[in-house]
Amino acid sequence: MEVLIFGAGKIARGFIGHMLWKGGYGFHFVESNESLVQRLNESKSYQVRILGKEIIVDTVSGFDAFGYLDTEPILKAIAHTITTIFISVGGKNLPGVGRCIRDGLFRRMQECNQKPINIVLCENWLQPATIISNSIFTDASAEFDQYCRSHVGIAESVIMRSAIEPTTEIQKNDPLSINVQDFWHFPVDAKGLKTQLPNLPGLEYVDNFSGYLERKFYTYNAANGTVSYLGYQKGYTYMSDAAKDPEIVTILSKVYQETGFALCKKFNFDFTSHMEFTKTSLQKLQDEFLVDYIERNARDPIRKLGPNDRLVGPAKLVLEYGGVPDALSMAIAAAIYYDEPSDSSAQLLKSYRQTYGIEYILNRVCMLTPADSILKNLIMKNCEIVRASSRL
Repeated sequence: MEVLIFGAGKIARGFIGHMLWKGGYGFHFVESNESLVQRLNESKSYQVRILGKEIIVDTVSGFDAFGYLDTEPILKAIAHTITTIFISVGGKNLPGVGRCIRDGLFRRMQECNQKPINIVLCENWLQPATIISNSIFTDASAEFDQYCRSHVGIAESVIMRSAIEPTTEIQKNDPLSINVQDFWHFPVDAKGLKTQLPNLPGLEYVDNFSGYLERKFYTYNAANGTVSYLGYQKGYTYMSDAAKDPEIVTILSKVYQETGFALCKKFNFDFTSHMEFTKTSLQKLQDEFLVDYIERNARDPIRKLGPNDRLVGPAKLVLEYGGVPDALSMAIAAAIYYDEPSDSSAQLLKSYRQTYGIEYILNRVCMLTPADSILKNLIMKNCEIVRASSRL
């Protein structure tokens, strides 16, 4: 099997590439950052540090890297030899990647390559497979449409391992080094595939994948946002410390209840089983061996306050199914008051707040409408609490 990974960031290197190496597979990165491409090709290896009571260091090798400008070798590989494409580029970059893959698949069809090929989305994003499918199938000819539907699998997966930057000292010795959580579970939508994937550690083919990714996003990501923004307001530096603060834990427990109620209504999950699932989220957040910073997780609050992102998205879902997202509204309020000086997005958000007020942010950033008056009122109420009790 020959494998292509679009993206060479922390998840691409620290999870996908690491698993492929563990499974004995070589692979190719495709990365937009040309300096990173050069570094990968020069070093020919990088370290993955698995965090725990004892740190295990794996040295990943057996790869090369293409830049986005290396169009011909990328398209040639997709047309001739690639059997699996993993994508980990960030949701906003998916359309461009999809167009590149489309060109490769078109050449594959022209050259009568009848072997099946799988595309696996490894994105912390809602419905990434739909974005890639639209890039491939929109305005496709009947012949190309039929070829792709017959030969191309497009499947979503759930990435639950955290991958973070190591210390500055370690980065000086190995700029490509990644610290990762000792977590290997890799669920993939079995129905989206056309053939078997590489035999990877932790790989699980899930037949009933409906709601799987949304559950992860609205459980793990909502919890992450809650801890990072409330933790910032209380002056914490590390996620694990904030996730053990009694007041934050109380709010977080209510967030799990709120999101769990809505997700179980929407996807008919068993509530007791779902609440067991939330314990894996809490365990990850409280893991003291996973040295993760509040600043990294809270970064870019304008994006994370978006209408479908980790806090506003689940809050709207809770209301849709008859619940009251009071704890989620508190987390949203804390995010609105996030003003980390080194974060340009946070500083822009602060200027919106000071110049135009909270309602402007709710309308223009959270994209709430008059129909969302209940949620708006909850957030406004909690903004007063945050403003009065935070270090601002």
